[in-house]
Amino acid sequence: MSASVDIGNVTLTYKGMSGGVLALKGTSLAVRRGEFAAVVGPSGCGKSSLMKLVTGLVNADSGSIVIAGNKVVGPVKIAGMAFQNPNLLPWRKVIDNVLLPLEIVQPYRSNFRQQRAQYREQAEALLKTVGLGGFGDRYPWELSGGMQQRASLCRALIHQPALLMLDEPFAALDAFTREELWCVLRDLWQKIGFTVILVTHDLREATFLADTVHVMSARPGQIVVSRPVDLPRPRDLDICFEPHFTEIVHELRAKIAEVRQR
Repeated sequence: MSASVDIGNVTLTYKGMSGGVLALKGTSLAVRRGEFAAVVGPSGCGKSSLMKLVTGLVNADSGSIVIAGNKVVGPVKIAGMAFQNPNLLPWRKVIDNVLLPLEIVQPYRSNFRQQRAQYREQAEALLKTVGLGGFGDRYPWELSGGMQQRASLCRALIHQPALLMLDEPFAALDAFTREELWCVLRDLWQKIGFTVILVTHDLREATFLADTVHVMSARPGQIVVSRPVDLPRPRDLDICFEPHFTEIVHELRAKIAEVRQR
């Protein structure tokens, strides 16, 4: 069910009254099927713009984006997305928030009424996987921030996407909760096998989770380094204290400091 992603020489300009902003220029990136990739870089370098291009939410000026052999020309149905803000609908119970993609995305939408009970069972099983068993009938405002983000991950995965796009999903959480959710995401990825592109400012997060960390330049963004993370899997949090882990984090930090000066 995983998907390869091939971003080829992409340029993106945000049009505006003052001539526009060149966000990405000649950006290329390849992610293998089932790979966990992280994208890091200085603020404003175009990380989130790259995510919007891959999911088909915006169109590039030039270049191409190919997912699972198909060129992206509009919103990508095989992708799930989660953001820094969980964006759960407050008037819907947690279970109904998780089920929302199945009400929208085909072929599930056509069968939703007839198979609602089955879909609900799937959603409850997914919630249990992330430690939210029994919370399906609560409302989002009854959950902590970390619990809401777990529900957001379930919503992103309920339609079994081949590609999961994550834009700073844990940035607003405290350090302890953030690390808990690193492990939740790690376990889901290892169990299901989808492809992941994670946009983050947290270099420890990128190093702990990813197979490869891609460093972007200052705007207009380009990939300047693709650093394989040569740490064994499965990874426990204790690995964050090992010297080689720290070396990788320092190497990434030094590269970002370098590109900020250009």
